[in-house]
Amino acid sequence: MDTFKLDPQARALLERLARSAGPALDSLSAAEARRLYRETRLELAPPPVAMEETRDFFFPGAAGDTKARYYRPPGEKPGEALPAAVYFHGGGWTCGDLDTHDSVCRGIATHGRCAVVAIDYRMGPEHKFPAAVEDAVAAVTWVGANASSLGIDARRLAVAGESAGGNLAAVAAIALRDSGPRLAMQVLVYPVVDQAGDTDSLRRFAQGYSLTLELLRWYQRHYLRDERDRADWRASPLRARDHSRLPPAYIVTAGFDPLLDEGRAYADRLTQAGVSVIYECFEGQIHGFLPMGGAIAAARHAHYRIGQMLRAQFGSFPRVRP
Repeated sequence: MDTFKLDPQARALLERLARSAGPALDSLSAAEARRLYRETRLELAPPPVAMEETRDFFFPGAAGDTKARYYRPPGEKPGEALPAAVYFHGGGWTCGDLDTHDSVCRGIATHGRCAVVAIDYRMGPEHKFPAAVEDAVAAVTWVGANASSLGIDARRLAVAGESAGGNLAAVAAIALRDSGPRLAMQVLVYPVVDQAGDTDSLRRFAQGYSLTLELLRWYQRHYLRDERDRADWRASPLRARDHSRLPPAYIVTAGFDPLLDEGRAYADRLTQAGVSVIYECFEGQIHGFLPMGGAIAAARHAHYRIGQMLRAQFGSFPRVRP
């Protein structure tokens, strides 16, 4: 791989992390890894973008109350029902929370001129697969059913997520294809879509680019119950039998990411099934760059691109007037 194509800011961040001599996440307990993940993501986040409203709340999820965070951007007409994206954070189904990806949700809300509902889904190892999937499906269903109380237009509802969250967004789109709210779009940012795969990018970028192969396997061990789960479409949506009749997709990959090939393969699979897909690779980027807008400017551009895609898709639906 031509490493000179690596984004200079991404390269500087990788070099800084290498010099820090901090412990690798996969050498820690889940609790310690969550703390370190949270610290680093908050350190790398950009200054928060102002919102008209943000609030945390609980809703009845698949196994009790689930925490969520609601974002409404400024500049929209009071009382107008906004389109919305239900967002699932990254972190390998083990790390991450509403705060670690707060900047992403603010960016999407701003540029998409839409509401965002971020979901604090259950994670491993305390809650193994398919707990996170159950929470994701329950969250989208609940938001669709309670759209009016959230100031949301249920006809313009999307799912979005990055990495593990992109996996959950893709799975929710399949699971809800014939029931629940009809989704207007799915936004999948360097998603995990084949946990039983063995791709060239997994080997090429196994070390040195933020997400290592060892860390990916560590995440999977915390999330999956056993090896058989790898082939379950709810863990590996690329392996679903049918990808037809799914919502239009915007799929983003990173050029120096072990997950590059499977993200591209998912875009191809959806296209083959007749789904409208826009695929974009941030060629110089590493896995996990989306919430790192304080250190990598391309992250903020990705927020803009996601918002732009959502606005274009939402614009094809008639607006609900107050």
